[in-house]
Amino acid sequence: MSLRWYTVVVDCRDVAAQARWWAQVLDWKMIYEADDEAVIVPKHATADKPSAQDWTTVPPGLVFVPVAEGKTVKNRLHIDLAPHLTDDRDAEIQRLLDLGATRADVGQDREKVTWEVLADPEGNEFCVLSAREL
Repeated sequence: MSLRWYTVVVDCRDVAAQARWWAQVLDWKMIYEADDEAVIVPKHATADKPSAQDWTTVPPGLVFVPVAEGKTVKNRLHIDLAPHLTDDRDAEIQRLLDLGATRADVGQDREKVTWEVLADPEGNEFCVLSAREL
């Protein structure tokens, strides 16, 4: 038996808007959209059915589902993004801010940490890490 990380599910108020925002941030594609669910995956993910051997190498997607309540507390789970060593991390952070992200304070000491905490348009925190190769 082989399990793989299939998706991360994001609770939100506006499923389509959140999915489109994250698709733009990650340069992914929307593969499903309905009133009660939207799904985005990496552009290189294919519709081909993977063999059992390749099953664990298929990248996970993000699924957005509606909830009635708004976000009230810090996320217990969040997404970490990282630029490649050849990319300008500060420019990427500015791009995210220009797309509608906001800076978030979850108690981090900005003088000591090597990551930037941001929030998506619905307030879900995520981090932009230092540049790296892997």
